[in-house]
Amino acid sequence: MTVNLQITNLVKKFGNFEALKEINLELNSGEVLGYIGPNGAGKSTTIRLILGMLKPTSGSIKFFGKDAFTDAAEIHKRISYIPGSVYLWPNLTGGEIIDMLLALSNQKHTAKTGQLIRDFNLDITKKNRDYSKGNLQKVALVATFSTEADLYIFDEPTSGLDPLNEDIFQQKLLDLKNENKSILLSSHILSEVERAADRIAVINAGQIIQSGTLAELQNVASSEVEVTTKVPADQLAKFAGVTKFTELNSSNSYGFSIKVADLEPVMTYLTKIGIKNLSIQRPSLDELFLKYYNVREEK
Repeated sequence: MTVNLQITNLVKKFGNFEALKEINLELNSGEVLGYIGPNGAGKSTTIRLILGMLKPTSGSIKFFGKDAFTDAAEIHKRISYIPGSVYLWPNLTGGEIIDMLLALSNQKHTAKTGQLIRDFNLDITKKNRDYSKGNLQKVALVATFSTEADLYIFDEPTSGLDPLNEDIFQQKLLDLKNENKSILLSSHILSEVERAADRIAVINAGQIIQSGTLAELQNVASSEVEVTTKVPADQLAKFAGVTKFTELNSSNSYGFSIKVADLEPVMTYLTKIGIKNLSIQRPSLDELFLKYYNVREEK
């Protein structure tokens, strides 16, 4: 893998307010990095710094090994970006906007553009003032996915889209990944990130509070277990790591929480006494997000 975006010790202050505190992120080729956090956490500030709309107080941002500010003109030829709130020229049609946005990148309307228009079921003859929020978003998405780039930045990209078009968006992300492109996906729709991201970074109050693959994040949180054993599991509640232990209504049925790291001796014990039914539910990204967010709030 090639590191296409590297953010090192990034700090941004607005007067005495520290909006970002020592942010460190990497984005590799062929990878989707999910960037999540509550409103006001610092996601948009990070993206504005990445795009050169703001200058950092300290730290560095590099694209393809080049400085994001001194080499901005060359770098911007290789990236494509879509914001969460799209504002377009009201008297132009969707088709005219798509062609204009492509022209700004020295690119043209291609067969790929036409296919994207059909996939998103977009009427490009309407003027932008007549579009719904979802259709405005489609215009921007068609232009973004049509642009040949090495790195794509999506900031709340599916705002206003219906579930069918969200599925199409996910497929287009997969296509980019298969083409070895780099994708930064910033979103508050956690299911969207959970489906697409190879790695996830959770930001709150300007700090990265957890990062890793979904599996790595799940491993440090508790899974929910329900088990029915052939004989009473008298020792189960005494194992290290077992919490929230309850006896369920059915005979020899139990529920408890446990981290993956503590699971092996428990499973050895359960296997020894005999398992009739077993269910292990790992936490979703929504649950992990709430866990990390609440932990941060308590500090």
